[in-house]
Amino acid sequence: MKKILSHLKPYRLHMIVAWSLMLIELAVELMLPFFLGKMIDEGIVTQNMDIVVKWGVLMLALALFSFIAGMLNSFYSSYVTFHYGYDIRQRLFEKIQSFSFKNLHHFPTSGLITRFTNDVRMVQNGIFMGLRIMLRAPLLVIGGVIMAFLVNWRISIVFLISVPALVLLILWVIKKASPLFTKVQVRLDRVNRVMQENLSGIRLIKAFLRKNFEESRFKEVNTELMNRTKSALRLIESSMPVLLFGMNMSLLVILWYGSNEVQAGQAQVGEVVAIINYALRVSMAITMFGFLTMALSRMKASADRLQIVMDEEVDLLEKSDASKDLKVTAGKVEFSQVDFYYPETTNQVLDQLSFTVQPEERIAIIGATGSGKSTLFQLIPRLYDTTGGQVKIDDVDVRDYPLDILRMAIGFVPQAPLLFTGSIEENIRWGKNDASKEEIIQAAKDAQIHETIMEQPRGYETKIGQKGVNLSGGQKQRVSIARALIRNPKILLLDDSTSSLDLKTESKLLQAIQTYGCTTFIVTQKIDTAKSCDRIILMDDGQILAQGSHEELVETSELYRKIVASQVGDENLYA
Repeated sequence: MKKILSHLKPYRLHMIVAWSLMLIELAVELMLPFFLGKMIDEGIVTQNMDIVVKWGVLMLALALFSFIAGMLNSFYSSYVTFHYGYDIRQRLFEKIQSFSFKNLHHFPTSGLITRFTNDVRMVQNGIFMGLRIMLRAPLLVIGGVIMAFLVNWRISIVFLISVPALVLLILWVIKKASPLFTKVQVRLDRVNRVMQENLSGIRLIKAFLRKNFEESRFKEVNTELMNRTKSALRLIESSMPVLLFGMNMSLLVILWYGSNEVQAGQAQVGEVVAIINYALRVSMAITMFGFLTMALSRMKASADRLQIVMDEEVDLLEKSDASKDLKVTAGKVEFSQVDFYYPETTNQVLDQLSFTVQPEERIAIIGATGSGKSTLFQLIPRLYDTTGGQVKIDDVDVRDYPLDILRMAIGFVPQAPLLFTGSIEENIRWGKNDASKEEIIQAAKDAQIHETIMEQPRGYETKIGQKGVNLSGGQKQRVSIARALIRNPKILLLDDSTSSLDLKTESKLLQAIQTYGCTTFIVTQKIDTAKSCDRIILMDDGQILAQGSHEELVETSELYRKIVASQVGDENLYA
């Protein structure tokens, strides 16, 4: 928690001002009962109205001063709280943006969303209470006891028994409650995950009539969250009656003993009234500890969860001596004895993979599901680092390139096209921030999507729903391809990105890509697409079984012949 709170350093001055105002408010609150006792003993008991008016005016002035200090304290506390929330979310987002795919394996998406929203809010609430009342409450207890002793130490001796006992109870509750609230946050992650999956797959759920199943699944995680929350809150709330009982018993003892002292002439009525006021204030402060305990426990649990993300060591970094002068100029790609395992798994995805692709060569990669095709693509822009071996571009290890230079030279279209909420133009420009309108249109034309866009009522300004919900599969693929083409890449990676296109559109697209003069990798299951490439690489179980032209593979690879025959028939095997 200490590291998370270290982000408050830029607001130290504001925090000092807030605490100073809180101390003014506290000082006034501690002085008022003392002055009230003086008013009773020196004015009311002696029936001297001048004394009553003098103390009354002073108390009203102090109360107004305290009110102004409290208002300003709330302002500065809010300022620090909301700016801190902004800063911590910004740093959290920057940290996550620096994560490699391996780092992201450690955190489910729902868990990260919970940290951005609920966990940050819990820490903010704790900070606000810390500036407003978290310090004020214990100081009020300490100050109230001290002032009571200054008024009459005999009556006030009861505080030496009740207050330490109640403080020890509060510390015990904080110790027990913190891990309970950590479990609450974990259950909240699960609720968010189920909700996220449900909303993402709502069409599939309706199509397969899985409404009842999803409802029962949500009910299960929601019940777990409720039970964990009840356990945590039950502990906090059960401490409140104990605290109140302890302080009420103290009040009864003070009233009984105080009345005896007054009758014996050892105390004045004003002193007893002042001590009762201090006891009430101490009692009120101790009742606050229930809320403060809950806030502090949740704050600690959330801060620890945030710190886990902030402390995550990014495994994929640029070399400190990576030269900014390195450029991808030709687009030659070489895999040399490449092995790869996904994080926290023992299954080898790529096994001693070696091949070389010359600049501007077009390579089709085919193979069964799970053969390592998409994994191969992710190693080229260094989304993962190899477990063994090297991936080179223009005879330079990809680990020697600065990441921005390496990735700006690569156009990557993933297997499942992902579009962002916004206009079609904004989604295409996403590949190159400073692209002109002419470049956007040209990329769209080459991706064979320009005419479709112009048929829309607002053309390139047409808004795309979340994840491109208002576009067909083929349209989303072509917008994604336009987004990759607009950066005029030296290496283009199409991960089964033409699967939803008809043969005529796909043929025009591949012809347009040739004009870019880039090295092109195409993962495909279509033999017609593979035939149009310079070379075909046949993969299975993380290894290259065969490579060559269509004609060469038909002659040399039995597996390739079976794939071709399954699509065009045995009679057209050599067509």
